[in-house]
Amino acid sequence: MENRVEKLRKERGLNQEEFAKAIRVSRQTVSSIETGKYNPSLDLAFTIADFFGMTIEEIFIHKGGADNEKELSE
Repeated sequence: MENRVEKLRKERGLNQEEFAKAIRVSRQTVSSIETGKYNPSLDLAFTIADFFGMTIEEIFIHKGGADNEKELSE
């Protein structure tokens, strides 16, 4: 899953530590989300979306959904 977290964070002039404090996680968690090494829980995804005033779908992009649906229907 891809995401726009780093871009949105930088647009707001926040470093990882500041953003992490704002959403109550560690800086390492923010780093892992931004690099795609960690997909946040649904609760954390909502927290991030609320912080940016956006929907989860605007921030987190799920790749391969159409391919997965096609495989399931075959």
